[in-house]
Amino acid sequence: MKRRLFTTLLLSLAVTLLLVGCSESSTSSSDNEIKFMHLWPEGSSKHHYEIVNEIIADFEAENEGVKVDLEVLSNEQYKDKLKVLSTSKELPDVGMTWAAGFLEPYVGGNMFASLDDVVDGELADEFIPGTVEAYEIDGTTYGLPLELNIATLYYNTKMFEEAGVEAPETYEELIDVVNAFKEDGIQPIALGNRDAWTGSLWYMYLADRIGGGAAISNAIDRSGSFEDSALVEAAEKVLDLVDKDAFVKGFNGLSDEEAKSMFMNEQAPMYLIATWDLPNFTTNEDVPQEFRDSVEYLKFPTVDGSGDMNSFIGGPGVGLFVAEDSKVKEDAKKFAAFFIKEWGEKSVAQAGVIPATKVDASSLDLPQMYIDILDELTEASNITLFADVQMSPSVAQVHLDAIQALFGNEMTAEEFAKIQEEALSKE
Repeated sequence: MKRRLFTTLLLSLAVTLLLVGCSESSTSSSDNEIKFMHLWPEGSSKHHYEIVNEIIADFEAENEGVKVDLEVLSNEQYKDKLKVLSTSKELPDVGMTWAAGFLEPYVGGNMFASLDDVVDGELADEFIPGTVEAYEIDGTTYGLPLELNIATLYYNTKMFEEAGVEAPETYEELIDVVNAFKEDGIQPIALGNRDAWTGSLWYMYLADRIGGGAAISNAIDRSGSFEDSALVEAAEKVLDLVDKDAFVKGFNGLSDEEAKSMFMNEQAPMYLIATWDLPNFTTNEDVPQEFRDSVEYLKFPTVDGSGDMNSFIGGPGVGLFVAEDSKVKEDAKKFAAFFIKEWGEKSVAQAGVIPATKVDASSLDLPQMYIDILDELTEASNITLFADVQMSPSVAQVHLDAIQALFGNEMTAEEFAKIQEEALSKE
């Protein structure tokens, strides 16, 4: 599959935002049940969970006789169960998927249905340009994107003021900030690298700043190499951060949820994460207002004087698939389309999500940070899709395992590059 570098995802976002209309009412007289599986539990993703339930209730009200049977799992549990269900071809009728490489084995195994008819029909002109394309393989669409994300470095302004430091714009300034917090007995950066993709964000940004926005994608699509000097140097910078104790103690054994908790409990002043967590810093009323008022974000710093700070790591988040073997495929497609259309405005207004569909944000009361992030997206010079999403699942696992080992100081930068090259050469 051709790997895509998301260079123009949202250059026209501000002027193309359009209100998502309500779905046309339709009914079905059949007693059909649509099995739907998602990854937003009430405990950790309350607003997402509530929006999903609202959409299901609306869909059932408009489609008499059609019921949605819901199963909710956490992110990692969801991925594991999807793999298990795929081996027996017992996928839910509608579920969640990621773009690019994640799709490949499911599409190759004829498990995901083509959604071209939905994209070209009921959802024509609903998506922000560049989002649906991430779910295409050989020109066919197999997923409907729900979210669009970029990763930024969030920081606690109150803790920065108390330490007498300012937001860093260069790698060298970042190291100075790290040292200042360490002198005060504060662990500088919250990182839960047990999940590994969190560490991958750090590596990808260092690679972007040193080698440019295309460096990682070129290595993955084989027009470049992980053994290119810029990518090796990025791995060396990771080792430098580890050696300088930039991250919280035990970070390689912590989950992202644990690291997030450390940041939100003001045990660490910095946390690199994507905009799916933006609600926790803006609209989530379960989070103390004092903390939300203290959170700001900064663009990832330049490295050794180089790097475009308007280049981001991110891309479309999760999307919906319809199972090829679904016994209620047409109702499943109808539900997926209905979900996409209702999700747009609801996700903005109720959860502070940046959706993949066009919505009229001008009439909504949005926090300033949300508006600022939207502005960043309109001015982005480049958005590079998360590395593990670009890769096939088998190579992605090699990458994530290598990230764990690199951050654990268990391999050199050269070994880190070589093991990924070997995995990609077997594709």
